[in-house]
Amino acid sequence: MPGTPRAGIIPVTPFQQNCTLIWDEASKVGAVVDPGGDLDRIEAAIREQGITIEKILLTHGHIDHAGGAAELRERLAVPIEGPHQADRFLLDSLPETGAGYGLPGARAVTPDRWLDEGDAVTVGELAFDILHAPGHSPGSVVFISRDARFALVGDVVFKGSVGRTDLPGGNHDQLIRAIKEKVLPLGDDIAFIPGHGPTSTLGEERLTNPFLQD
Repeated sequence: MPGTPRAGIIPVTPFQQNCTLIWDEASKVGAVVDPGGDLDRIEAAIREQGITIEKILLTHGHIDHAGGAAELRERLAVPIEGPHQADRFLLDSLPETGAGYGLPGARAVTPDRWLDEGDAVTVGELAFDILHAPGHSPGSVVFISRDARFALVGDVVFKGSVGRTDLPGGNHDQLIRAIKEKVLPLGDDIAFIPGHGPTSTLGEERLTNPFLQD
């Protein structure tokens, strides 16, 4: 039997990025998704929920999503999985990027496992399929729990918007194509947590998101 997923959102960094705790309710085994910073706050939330973190997941390599990953990996002694290796240049340059945004302490990070289209990731008894969805960044990935009809989409799509594409490696046409051809076909009933802002469903975005209307 697949596990029952639970999720909690911890806004981190001045960018108010949705760092997400995802865990299997039965086993209380979980993962930290996109620890951009504010690690003490993240660890407090882990303790509050009483969960055991077994890995860190990264949707992409931008500073507000990955800036705290290297240090959190050391604190928790767990591996990092994701994103796609096309974001290696972003992860390698996190110290410089952090300094430029006034976020000192960010460290370069190399994941223990790069992810690609068709890969699978487990968190306790939860199973996630991986989509490579470039455009916001070259190596952005989406985590989909088909059993729970739930996805973690990073900055690919938001409630009422899509990821910005004016950063290095961004491509608007590529992003819209990835959303329309890969993400939306997952089904209107898929609920998702984005990298910023409120949650939504793919059906709501297909019908109302101004960036996705033909």
